[in-house]
Amino acid sequence: MSKHLAHIRWQRDDAVFVDQRYSRRHCWIFDGGTRIAAAASPHVVAPSLTDATAVDPEEAFVASIASCHMLWFLSLAAAAGICVDSYNDQAVGTLANIDGRLAISEVVLHPRLTFAGTPPTAEQVAGLHEAAHARCFIAASVRCAIRIDADG
Repeated sequence: MSKHLAHIRWQRDDAVFVDQRYSRRHCWIFDGGTRIAAAASPHVVAPSLTDATAVDPEEAFVASIASCHMLWFLSLAAAAGICVDSYNDQAVGTLANIDGRLAISEVVLHPRLTFAGTPPTAEQVAGLHEAAHARCFIAASVRCAIRIDADG
């Protein structure tokens, strides 16, 4: 087993706080030293209380699923002798009301790939996506549906 750490840092500064008008901006600090500006989504709280340029937890959730899938896809393609030149994904997560609570109800991956040499068949690519999804431990950790729309 391995452990994966993230340090989350927020400070009130001069906000009253109990009036609910404090800033939702904070910082994520990872073990390698990377710092990422984070904040609540402007879809969830008033824009004046957040920073729309920062990463919000919902975006990070979607990105972690898409990134895990991509890393497995690349590994499996390399093992199969298929050379991938580029992998671009515009992943989309949908926040919806499920049983009276907001939750990410679905994540749709939209991978677009280019290959070196003779490209693999559509069936080979679909098989790699299926195998990548089966191996992605982030996908295995969540309840929402995850779809791969490699064609559209």
